Amino acid sequence: MSTKKNASTKKNGQPSDAEQRGHRRVRGPVLIGVLFVALVVLAFAAAGAGQVNIPPDQVIGSILHRIGLDIGPRPTAAQGDNALWIVRFPRVALAVLAGAALGASGAVMQGVFGNPLAEPAVIGVSWGAAVGAATVITFGLTLFGNWTIVAAAFACGLLTTLLVYAMSRSAGRTEVVTLLLTGIAINAVASALLGLLMFAAGNDALRAITTWNLGSLAGANWGAVATVAPLTAVGLVVAFACARRLDLLSLGERTARHLGVDVERLRFTAIIVIALLTSSAVAFAGVISFVGLVVPHLIRMAAGPGHRTLIPASALGGAVVLVGADLIARTAIPYQELPLGVLTAVVGGPFFFWLLRRARNSSGGWA
Repeated sequence: MSTKKNASTKKNGQPSDAEQRGHRRVRGPVLIGVLFVALVVLAFAAAGAGQVNIPPDQVIGSILHRIGLDIGPRPTAAQGDNALWIVRFPRVALAVLAGAALGASGAVMQGVFGNPLAEPAVIGVSWGAAVGAATVITFGLTLFGNWTIVAAAFACGLLTTLLVYAMSRSAGRTEVVTLLLTGIAINAVASALLGLLMFAAGNDALRAITTWNLGSLAGANWGAVATVAPLTAVGLVVAFACARRLDLLSLGERTARHLGVDVERLRFTAIIVIALLTSSAVAFAGVISFVGLVVPHLIRMAAGPGHRTLIPASALGGAVVLVGADLIARTAIPYQELPLGVLTAVVGGPFFFWLLRRARNSSGGWA
């Protein structure tokens, strides 16, 4: 009996590593459940809030009536149903999808690079998408009608990521440091191109580019939701399928290879997933900073580094953050809308500095 107790408990009376892992397995589903409930509650609150306030029971009643169930009250405000189904529900749905995409891509990014301070924008997705959107706006291109800006942003974000990956490969392998440095260089070039496009743009085009770069969900509609939903779903499924291999990769590349992980294929798959998720989000919402950095880090602090919990929890956490941020952005000032990307940066910037200080203190200073 004494031997069994010693095997499960450390000498200082603290829980053993096995017990801690067990607690994390219990805490993971609980955290996912809490985040899901919080997302549902926040989504209903966001749908009802605005210049025309609609109580939650009327929001639920409108949904039930729309699916054919004559249950609950319908919105009593003038044009309440139209406000919900034409404006607010698509906006909330797009915020959920974009937030989930950014949160999950951040979790994958940090896992594949082995750095909790990594963020999807590092590999050029956001800046590449910004250049694509700015090109369309500046030159007035209309190849795909109203979807031209979205298509250009998505394609350029994906192509920029592939360019970063191709340029960082050497002798059939991709070093993480080289990939990050290449991403920084490509971001600098994309930033310069964006500056040139803004310089060449007229007043109206300049205003449109600035609005897009600041981030907003004001243009959300059901067409946007229908476009982003399958891309996000595919990205999330592939990301979750990589969870076990990302856990093994966290042990080190050499160890992961000995355990049967094709590290190069995993890294390429992860980068494509990151590009797919981030591009689909920023194509409609514009540049939104720090969600992919802050959310996965908070989830990791709460539930540990296991990616089978980290990826879905980060997706839910990102959705919660973006729905909440968009709610604040459009209701904080009456008849005005704050830029969504600016709002997330105002909160995420100080948090990033806190993470840097925390990392420095835990390592005893910078090397």
